Parts: sequence; structure tokens; C-alpha cells
Amino acid sequence: MPATPRPRSLPRVAVAMSAEAAAAVLDDAAVAALAGVSELRYPPLLDAFGTERARAVLGDVEVLVTGWGCPPLDTAALAAAPRLRAVVHTAGSVRGHVTPACWERGIAVSSAAAANALPVAEYTVAMILLTGKRVLERARAYTAARRPDDPFATPRSVGNHRRVVGVLSASHIGRRVIELLRPYDLEVLLHDPYVTEAGAAALGARGVGLGELFAASDVVSVHTPLLPATRGLVSRALLDAMRPDAVLINTARGAVVDHEALTRAVVEGRIRAVLDVTDPELLPPGHPLWDCDNALLTPHLAGSQGNEWRRLTDLAVAEVARWAARDGFAHPVAPERAEFLA
Repeated sequence: MPATPRPRSLPRVAVAMSAEAAAAVLDDAAVAALAGVSELRYPPLLDAFGTERARAVLGDVEVLVTGWGCPPLDTAALAAAPRLRAVVHTAGSVRGHVTPACWERGIAVSSAAAANALPVAEYTVAMILLTGKRVLERARAYTAARRPDDPFATPRSVGNHRRVVGVLSASHIGRRVIELLRPYDLEVLLHDPYVTEAGAAALGARGVGLGELFAASDVVSVHTPLLPATRGLVSRALLDAMRPDAVLINTARGAVVDHEALTRAVVEGRIRAVLDVTDPELLPPGHPLWDCDNALLTPHLAGSQGNEWRRLTDLAVAEVARWAARDGFAHPVAPERAEFLA
């Protein structure tokens, strides 16, 4: 009679992130789901790795579920976690806490960047369509005038028919934006130095050079991560090359754009801007963009918030379940790609 196979034990899991992130992301249902696929040691919440309490938890942890505010997993932290073999991140970029020491040990890393890309892409598509119809400006004028609008007097520059949308970077978010734009009657351009023209066509866009992207687009949406090579990438020259009344949308990082040049172009009325991020992240109270009718500023809200956080924890639970089943991660982060997660 064949021996009965022994059931696989569930991995021992702990949670490392800031208290604020845990309060937002880990509701009771998410914690219960995570406990269902692991031996979950939570609480305590690990928001520091150097304490006696943290070392007691880390001693036998195999998988660490991390989030915003997770301390760096440096050599000292890893020394306290000799059994740690995997990190499942409930946000996008892992650059803040996954250190070279993690890659040297061979720790497997998963990220929820793909899940977090969806709300950013949804925000972007909404802004593309709203700015095409000039909804915000026209609503403001309608409220002020309080009389019927004459649709026959609408300029031909208003509308979304065959509007040209330029996507800067085929990141998780950039790709999702292109995907979500497919049902609309728009022409989509893409610039990404790592994507060929054939690759761009496969995504549903036409691959172009950086200069052409800015010169030919009615709206340019920035999705490139902030790296030394991309700081100030959207330069004064590129902004000056944009079509009159074109729109720049930035949901990536403020420092990717030359903010002084952008401010000048927007305040002068040459272009419009939708900025979910700025440089600095919070503009000074007297900054001219606050009161500029050509700029819409939102408080870095495009990413996952509110009920959208559940999407991140659902992905994390699924990844822990895959790890327990030895199936490998569905959303792995390769060491060479970690720095490109925004």
C-alpha cells in the first residue's frame, strides 16, 4: 500500500510596513485571507527590524509581506531572518527596502506593481478624455455664465475624435494605459528606448522617437520611473515642441519633468497640464500653478487608495498561496528590473 503523502506545511509569514500603511491596506478580511494561506505571525507589525520583538519574529519567518514604510532589508535585518526566502510586496517599487543583500542571498521577490498600475491607468485615461472635451474649463465657464452653451460654437480643436495620445514609457502603467485606450477613437504613440517598433505595434501603439512624441501628440502622458537617466527627461526643449494647447499628464514622478520650464509653458497658456505629482511633491503655497486655470493639480491620488487597496492584498495573498504550493510567483521582480519599478 503506497504511503500517504505528507501535507505541505504552510509558510511562516510576517508583515513589515508602517502602521499607517497597515491600517489602510490590511483590513480584517485581508488579514483573514492571508492567514488562510500561511502561518501568519501578525500582530506584531514589523515597522523596524532592530528591536527585540522584531528579531523574535524574524527568527523563523520564511516569507515577509511588505508595504509602504517597510524598513530596509539590509545585512543586519537578514542576519536576524536566517530562514527568509521570499518577499511579497503589497505596493509597486521595491527599491526602498529590497537591498543588494537580498539579491545576494537569492531571496525571491514579488511586487503588486501590476495591480497598482490599474487605478493609475484609469486616472490617466479619464484625464485624457476629460481634457479632450475641455470639461473642467467649460464647466467652470458654465458655472460662471449660468446660461446655455452653444454647441455649434465649439472649436474643432475640442473633442476626442482621432486625438493623438503620446505615452512616455512602456512601464506597467504605460502598457495598461495603452490597453485601456483601445476602445477609443484615438491614435496612440509610444516612446520607450527598450521597445522596438514591432513591440509597440503589438501593444497597440506606434513607436516613435522622443522628439516626435512631444511634437506630434495632443496629449503626452508620462509613465517613466525616476532614475538618474530620467531626471529632467521632459526638458524645456520638449515642452516647447508641444502643440499649442496640448496637455501634459504626469502621474509618474515630478522630477522627471523640468518643472520650471513646465510652469512657464502652462502659466503662459501655451500648454495645459494635469499633475498628480510635482517637484517638489508639495508646491510652495505661492507657486503660480496653484491658481493657474491651465493646470489641474491632484494630491498624488492616482495610485491605489480606499477600496482599491484590496486589489493589492488580494495579489499578495495569491502570491503567498503560490509560494506555499511551490508554483513560483506570478509577479516576480528580477534583480535587473527592480530599479525600473517607479
